[in-house]
Amino acid sequence: MNNIFCEINDYILENEVAYAIFDKFPVNEGHMLFIPKRHVKDFFDLTRNERESIFELVDEGKKLLDEKYSPDGYNVGVNCGEVSGQTVMHVHVHLIPRYTGDTSCPKGGVRGVIPDKMKY
Repeated sequence: MNNIFCEINDYILENEVAYAIFDKFPVNEGHMLFIPKRHVKDFFDLTRNERESIFELVDEGKKLLDEKYSPDGYNVGVNCGEVSGQTVMHVHVHLIPRYTGDTSCPKGGVRGVIPDKMKY
């Protein structure tokens, strides 16, 4: 069940249960991933402790990105299953910094995962 996340050891942030890295294929500068150390495929199979540990790191990651890049906003997301776009079958939470002008019309935000549904 090993995958690319199981082999990473150059963490940006870490606690006993999870770690953070910069995304190798970032959507925007500073795009981070938060990953449990235990190999778990689906977000809904995480323990409460794993979820809390991941989101503690998300908070730390936001502080780091605020200081380093000063983004204007954020998207936070998780893909669960191939149909949602998950390509690495190990849970990972995306923290994507957003910058004014990075898209012509950000209205709809995460609804953009289905482009026809983004505008409403």
